[in-house]
Amino acid sequence: MIRHASTGLLSRSIATGVQHRHFSSTEVPAADELFMMAWKRIMPNLDPPKTPLSFVRPRPSSISAADIASKLTVNLVSPYSEFSNREVDMVVVPATTGQMGILPGHMASISELKPGVLSIHDGDDVKKYFISSGFAFIHSNSVADIMATEAVPIEQVDPASVQKWLVEFTQKLSSASTDLEKAEAQIGVDVLVALNSAL
Repeated sequence: MIRHASTGLLSRSIATGVQHRHFSSTEVPAADELFMMAWKRIMPNLDPPKTPLSFVRPRPSSISAADIASKLTVNLVSPYSEFSNREVDMVVVPATTGQMGILPGHMASISELKPGVLSIHDGDDVKKYFISSGFAFIHSNSVADIMATEAVPIEQVDPASVQKWLVEFTQKLSSASTDLEKAEAQIGVDVLVALNSAL
């Protein structure tokens, strides 16, 4: 069937006079160049829009160890607590894809956070926060911005209260009748289970 389809495509291109040019790896136009050629062909009187590559600075071809900062600058922002420009050795965040360690020189990325423990390592000192959700924005200049819906120092959490609320939200989940009630109860259970395991 694949042979039949490719034979049909080849015979159609021969019949219509279309010539296929095979590019070597050095001759293939960049995506931006192809876009610009298509734009000029379709809309010759209109300036083309800027593409993402117009705004991105090229990365250096090689980064030496001397170019990487020795410390990671962390900014933690949440409605009830925040600190900024704290220089640390490493941060471990509970990303939705798993625990993610961030060191100085980490590649730029954005990660969604799930309920779990955020740990900030500075030498032998480790400060732990429980966060319910949020995002981590890691910049290529060794800066990490962590936006958390809630961030509570782990030592301020009362284990007895966590157990009590976990039982309550589990009961709410089993007795929920509407989709909204089920969703709210499930969020509570997920957060409290993660908090309980963090303790």
